[in-house]
Amino acid sequence: MWKPENRLEFEEIIEDLLADPAVQSMRDLPQHSKSCNCFEHSLYVSYLTFLACRRLKLDYVGATRAALLHDFALRNWDHDDMGLKRLWKHPHLALENAEQRYLLTDMQKDIIVKHMWPLTRPLPRHKESFVVSMADKLCALMEMSHLYRLLKVRKKLAPANT
Repeated sequence: MWKPENRLEFEEIIEDLLADPAVQSMRDLPQHSKSCNCFEHSLYVSYLTFLACRRLKLDYVGATRAALLHDFALRNWDHDDMGLKRLWKHPHLALENAEQRYLLTDMQKDIIVKHMWPLTRPLPRHKESFVVSMADKLCALMEMSHLYRLLKVRKKLAPANT
């Protein structure tokens, strides 16, 4: 899973996104637990998506990039009074922010706006969207159960060239 050749290809796919200060600003946003911020969560989802979509012979490049942007809402929900509405609102904010900065395919738009499926409707239209949705849930579970920290995912996802 953490093979250097996988990591290098993964980093090449998202290199330009990682250079964007807006993407880096996700480091300042809390996520599912104190052990992981929004950037780290999105990077983890993106890496699992990369591995799964490549193995399934899907569009792993487009899916990997969209997975990194799936929570690109750029809001600290801890300081927001929206409550559960944020579950339905943040995918649309993420898509809006991503579209302002990047040229997205229809598949990538579907991935971002439907990553909360099955909590949101309608059904994803692409296999890659299902993969990202499942990767998102798996990563959230790993983060909330503290397996993210115990398995040292943060260190394993650190850029390979450092």
